[in-house]
Amino acid sequence: MTPVAVIQPKPGIGDVIWHLPFIRAIAAASPGGKIAFLAPPTSSARELLAAEPSVAETIYFEHAGSELRRGLNLIRLVALLRKNRFRTIWILDRTLRPAVAAYLAGIPERIGVGLTAQRRFITNPGIPQSHWHDFPIEWLVTLLADMGVPLASTEPNLRVPDEALAAIGTKFANAPRPWIVLGIASSHADKEWPDRYWSEFLHGLRGLTSGTILLIGGAAQSARAQKLIASAASADTINACDLELIEAAALLHHADLFIGNDSGPLNLAAATGTNAFGLFGTTPVLKYSKFIHPIVPDGGPGPDGLQRILPAHVLEQVRPYLSRRKQTA
Repeated sequence: MTPVAVIQPKPGIGDVIWHLPFIRAIAAASPGGKIAFLAPPTSSARELLAAEPSVAETIYFEHAGSELRRGLNLIRLVALLRKNRFRTIWILDRTLRPAVAAYLAGIPERIGVGLTAQRRFITNPGIPQSHWHDFPIEWLVTLLADMGVPLASTEPNLRVPDEALAAIGTKFANAPRPWIVLGIASSHADKEWPDRYWSEFLHGLRGLTSGTILLIGGAAQSARAQKLIASAASADTINACDLELIEAAALLHHADLFIGNDSGPLNLAAATGTNAFGLFGTTPVLKYSKFIHPIVPDGGPGPDGLQRILPAHVLEQVRPYLSRRKQTA
């Protein structure tokens, strides 16, 4: 049984991705070089980390919900932690409940950032309160430094299963290069570019490349993707919203370029070493990867930020990359 656990309570796919370098660093400093990873099922961590050698197992736990639901989830998390008899747990967030659960479960070593009341339930001192307003990734850089755990890089370098890579390579083998993937969905409506902008952008993009444009976003976005393709009368444009998550990750690994909302696919593209242009209209720019190229509105992100990112501006930003082929090892 793996003695060290890492718990990450954030719900998104992108949250798993940017935590990967910290997971690997903690695993490298742990007995056996592996950890158990705990995350909410909405993160799809089990699928994403299936080929990750530093993760011995992925365990799902529920974290969100009403106050009553959160209380029940806390009780269940305590039982889950007791059952696995971990000796050490790393809490990669400042939230309180995982630290309380670890304390009640009797885990001897509980390591966390300690920026809230969490500090009362962890066994390390926590990072200085001066980091309160920093990005979460900066909390973890500081935490690992304080704990003497080497962190080589913040690049995720996601490992995609070979069979998924081979299947996607075969599926789209006849599609002309370059492959340009558009991520049309996001986790929140206020992070989505308007459809009229996507339609205009798709029409303009088609005039600048003879390669293949593929739209992804999950099955729920398939009808929307089809309408966008029809509105732009775009040949060599594929609705790829039917791909499963790991298939989408494989497609992004093969892709030459990604353009899309601040979303899980943006993080997946960067994690597979693909240049990824992200539309940061309402959210802070992600800076953990050299493959993320932020597109922000004049005046910076704000409530109407995505309305201020015009298709012509995005086309101008991505134009130098449209003829490039991804270099793979």
